[in-house]
Amino acid sequence: MTRRHCPASGAAPTMGRMNATAALRAARLLTALYLGLCVLTLAAAVLLRHHAALVTDAVWTRGALVTLSAVVTFAAAVRAARGSRPAYRRLRIISTVMLAAIVVIVALPGLFPLWMRIEQSACGLLLLGVVALVNRAPVRSLFAAAR
Repeated sequence: MTRRHCPASGAAPTMGRMNATAALRAARLLTALYLGLCVLTLAAAVLLRHHAALVTDAVWTRGALVTLSAVVTFAAAVRAARGSRPAYRRLRIISTVMLAAIVVIVALPGLFPLWMRIEQSACGLLLLGVVALVNRAPVRSLFAAAR
């Protein structure tokens, strides 16, 4: 078995650190999927732009803001996987806030067309995975501030 060094500390991995590293890699993948889905949503809005019932002003606004947040979330996940404590903190905060916002969007009736509510549900599931992964004890302890 090849011994790798933990990106955050440079130390040889223990079982907990290997789990934390794998969790961060999985979070990076989930945020990449989240970003891809958001980009596809904006592309769908462009293609459907002449259908006022399907692409409202709220769809454009929400689509653009979610895509922007997905870019920031993915960038934070990449940097956190490389061991950046500030990026890890950003990843935890942004993924939790966006998940809460998505839950509200999906729950409110009539604000968005059905296709976007379905897309937001898929985004929410991806972010739920990110939130679950980055808040695991081994990951939190990996980035615990030195006292």
